[in-house]
Amino acid sequence: MSIRTERVAGEIQKILSNLFQRDFSHLTDGLLTVTGVRMSPDLRSARVYISIIGGKKGNENVLQNIKTEAPRVRSAMGRSLRLRHTPELFFYLDDTQEEVSRIEELFKKIHEQEKPGP
Repeated sequence: MSIRTERVAGEIQKILSNLFQRDFSHLTDGLLTVTGVRMSPDLRSARVYISIIGGKKGNENVLQNIKTEAPRVRSAMGRSLRLRHTPELFFYLDDTQEEVSRIEELFKKIHEQEKPGP
């Protein structure tokens, strides 16, 4: 990514984080975090990665609610963002933390199997 796309991605991440805290907090009952934004080179689309911790609603259900509200989220973001075109937003679940936990569990099992018995 170029410096400009990285700067725009960072700005979009900040704006979306604030929007999900203030204006769209009803979409989830847990902690929603915008973990990353990847911009297309032409700045016309953005892939937004979110992480959801806790809450009684399922992660897929929350993601579907966010995708339904995406046009309103994009409109609210466009009011704060100073670009000629407001990027199209595509939301994805960030499962990095779950993968890290799974790999750590695998390492623990391997480590326990390698311990010499008494």
